[in-house]
Amino acid sequence: MSSVAAVVARSSSRVRTALLNRSAPSVQQCVSIRSYVQEREIITPPEPGHKLETIQLPPPDVSPKRDMPEDPAHYHRKPVTSAHAIDTTQGKLSARDSAAISPTGSVIHGRYGDLGPEVAQSIPLEYLALLYPAAQGAAALRALAEKNGGAKGTLLVYGASQPNAMASVQLASTAGNAVVAVVGGEHSGNEEMMAAIKGLASEPGTAVTQEYAMLKKNFADLVKSTMEGDDAKLTEGYNPDQFLTDFKENLLAYAAKYPSTLPAAVDKSHLDFQYGDKEREHFRDNMDAYLSQFPAGSHPFDPAKLDAYFDKDQYATFKAKFNKQTSAVVTGDEVGSFVPTDVVHSMLQTPKEEELDSNLKQEAVDDDIPFVPYEFSVLDQKFGQGVDSKKGGPLMGAIIAVTPTLAEAATVISKAQSLRSKAEALQFLTASERTALSAATSVANIAKEHGVPVYTVGGKLPGFESVEPTDDDVQEALAGMELDENGTSRINYFVQVYRAGDFPMYADYAVHRASEELAGPRQFVVTK
Repeated sequence: MSSVAAVVARSSSRVRTALLNRSAPSVQQCVSIRSYVQEREIITPPEPGHKLETIQLPPPDVSPKRDMPEDPAHYHRKPVTSAHAIDTTQGKLSARDSAAISPTGSVIHGRYGDLGPEVAQSIPLEYLALLYPAAQGAAALRALAEKNGGAKGTLLVYGASQPNAMASVQLASTAGNAVVAVVGGEHSGNEEMMAAIKGLASEPGTAVTQEYAMLKKNFADLVKSTMEGDDAKLTEGYNPDQFLTDFKENLLAYAAKYPSTLPAAVDKSHLDFQYGDKEREHFRDNMDAYLSQFPAGSHPFDPAKLDAYFDKDQYATFKAKFNKQTSAVVTGDEVGSFVPTDVVHSMLQTPKEEELDSNLKQEAVDDDIPFVPYEFSVLDQKFGQGVDSKKGGPLMGAIIAVTPTLAEAATVISKAQSLRSKAEALQFLTASERTALSAATSVANIAKEHGVPVYTVGGKLPGFESVEPTDDDVQEALAGMELDENGTSRINYFVQVYRAGDFPMYADYAVHRASEELAGPRQFVVTK
């Protein structure tokens, strides 16, 4: 016997010995287990008239609880009593654009004084540090409303991510105006900020980057569609007769280019023999087999018969057949053989044998249900039926937020007197300065073309009027910042808060962040 077999045999004998030596349960143990099971199975029936309300709750635990010792490393945050914006020109916290809570609970603003105790209960303290730029945005809207007699319309805003222009966008949108917002180069590359500004400019308003505003024709078309709606743009240049004429010209050109004498609708150059004599015998047979995979050529058309029998209704019917064939190809259904020229020939043999369906005639099937155009019609395209197209209305004016980049570019150009000197000055501007100047000029030119005013906020530009907020504008800004019962407000900002009351070094760091070239889309506020 091997050593492994001996070890297995000894282990098996030990297991058998342990099983045989294990004692069976005694009679007393079995009885006690059985009685326990029987006791568990006994269920006492409820007393008559028993209700859940009769169950007495246990008395509350009123014993004093022991105070757990506090962690020595736990830090107690100091209450916030003030908020400061950052003055990037001075490189320090702004004393004027700040708000502090007095011992009596009232809010004291560095620029506007005592705002009252109710302001602290309804407006975040960080927002009050941005009260001045918010009031600037309200002042620009007030000036435009005075010029337009309070009428609603479309508004252009450049620098929409700046706090003053952002307030204008939100106040104008909530008041029922359409806003075309242009985000400056400081934040136009931030996708989240662009999406946020688009959300603030309610439909039919929108937001674009300043690079898009530089494309003056495209930007002008966007403003026009916002003012007049999509209906005017879609119906512009609509001419069913011209559609039919273009189709017939293309059809005749196709039939001449790919006649039925060719084995397939391919260029004649495919049949040119450019090989050796030994391939000449089987060349045409091979080419016919190869070209059989392509559509066949077209039979000739009689232009007079085509003009006489193929009218707009026939063209609409042909388009419907073509759309069905295209849908079948996309969905993977059985398509069969579909040669457009053969379809036209067949329609010419039996003119107007098919009646136009309701979609081609642009008519509703049911009088109670409005017609919705699901596809383009070459007969009489009707837009807006069953689909509401919002219109912003006439242009009210433009608001330009003077950013540091724009201010520098405008100052350099304004110092140049002659056209040559202006051109030379443009060459020495940085790329960001040229882009900002071009986009702001595009906004101002559209306003001038419509004869509406242009106001600047946050600074001055040569040739444009700037506005300063009044007490009424400050109250309008406060009302816009006030949180309603749902926790929403008409003016909202994206704020990055630094708690310098707990960590004093955060104040210097916030100034450093705000002074960077690309500081980000958020407004920096320091609390103490």
